[in-house]
This record gives sequence, C-alpha cells and structure tokens, in this order.
Amino acid sequence: MNKKYTYPSVLTIAGFDGSGGAGIQADIKTFSSLGCFATSVLTALPVQNTQGVRTIYPIPYQAVAEQIETILDDIFPDAIKIGMVHTSELVSTIVSTLRKYPSIPLVFDPVMVATSGHKLIEESTIQTIIEELFPIASVITPNMDEAAILAQMPIRTLDDMYMAGEKILALGCQSVLLKGGHLDLPQITSLYFDAEGQVYSYEFEKFPTNNTHGSGCTLSSAIAAYIAQGKSLHEAVSRGQTYVHQAIKHGADVAIGKGNGPLNHFFNPQKLIKNEMV
Repeated sequence: MNKKYTYPSVLTIAGFDGSGGAGIQADIKTFSSLGCFATSVLTALPVQNTQGVRTIYPIPYQAVAEQIETILDDIFPDAIKIGMVHTSELVSTIVSTLRKYPSIPLVFDPVMVATSGHKLIEESTIQTIIEELFPIASVITPNMDEAAILAQMPIRTLDDMYMAGEKILALGCQSVLLKGGHLDLPQITSLYFDAEGQVYSYEFEKFPTNNTHGSGCTLSSAIAAYIAQGKSLHEAVSRGQTYVHQAIKHGADVAIGKGNGPLNHFFNPQKLIKNEMV
C-alpha cells in the first residue's frame, strides 16, 4: 500500500496588509518559511503601508464565520494564530464559531498598536477579548504598548515587565509572552509566564534598524507554526523568538518602503514538511 502524507497546517485569522510586511501576508510568509501549509481568514481590511494605517474597512461578521467554517470543515489546522480583532462583535463571532470544533492550540497576538504607533482597536473591544479570547488561547503575545493597556500600568523597566506579566496572566490567560523590544536595555529581553506560574527570560542582541514592521504578527505566527510541527509550547515560544530575531537581523539593511520596513521572512526557508498519515 502506498504511503500518504500531509503537511502541518496553520490557520491565520487576521487583518490584511497590502504592503506585505504584517497581517495575513506576514503570517502566510512565516508559516511557509517554516515548512507549514498556510490557510487564512480575513477579519478586516486596513489600508496601510510601511508609514502607517490610513483607514480600516470591516469585513462582515457572517463572512468571517463562514470563512472559518469553510476552512475547518476541509483543512483542519494543527494550530491557529489570531491577530487583528478590532470589535467586540468580531471577537464573539470568532470564539463562537471556533467552539463548534475540537480544541486547537491557539496563539493570540492582541494587536492594539501598530509599529508606527497607530492604535488599531476600539476601547470597548478590550474587555470582550479578555473575557472571551483569553481563556481559549494557549499563549498571548503582547508587546510593551499592548501590555501596558492590558495591565493598566506604564512599563518602563524590567521590574515593570514582571509586574505587568503577572497582572495579564491573572486576567485569565493560560500563558503570556511579554515582548520587551521597546524597553531601554542593552539587549532585547522578553519574559514568558507559563501556566504553572514559572517565568522564563529570553535575551537577544539589539541592533539599530527601523525594519520591524510586522514583527509581532511574525512572532505569533512562528510560535503557531512550531506548535503545528509538534513542538511543546515552551519550545515553540523559544524557537519563535529566535526566528523573528534572525528575520529582523537579515532584513535590517534593506530599504523597502519609506517607513518601518518589513522583516526578511525567507532568510532560511524550509521545504514543506511531509508527515506520514496514520
């Protein structure tokens, strides 16, 4: 009998970025470069480039639900990444639709502030995210600005990061990766708060570049891709950060656009992984 194979599949539920550096475009590039098969559901149509977001056009909620159902009924993912969810109704639509299916490892990037500084989320949505999305997410990945909003405190020091991480974890998350790229330290320090209450610190070299557009999207997608490959959550978090750091490093000297440029997602692309079907 001939053997049959499948690819590790990852679904992104996120917004659009026509400039190619963030959102669904960054997610698909990340999944693909890490050897996974990418599927996608569009949640919003931001009009943006490397210089910022000009406006955001909504996608009908029913269309979002139907997209999710259509993909999950056909190509059931090994992991899901959720990005831009900018209204309470959209959050509820996604969560209620996913509840119809078996539990899937889920990485949530609480996209609230763009790299350019533009706020991308409605205030009323934050509480809905905490109540409905946080409990089903395996890990959430806020940056410093997003963590400050969620923890309701300024974050200026490493001690502030520890305090904010504990506060966010107490909101009902299973685990939290708090990214410290904006912190005024000699190196980039991130903290991972796991479900058992342990805190793990990661440090990376810091180098000057404006090419960080889509780094948050890319990180959450990389973690989801490694989970889809069968890596543990701890290993996926660690490997995901290493991938993003290298993608930034390999794209640091490239000029694409007039603002914050993209990462080099394909600095070391992997072939699609073929797993033998059981």
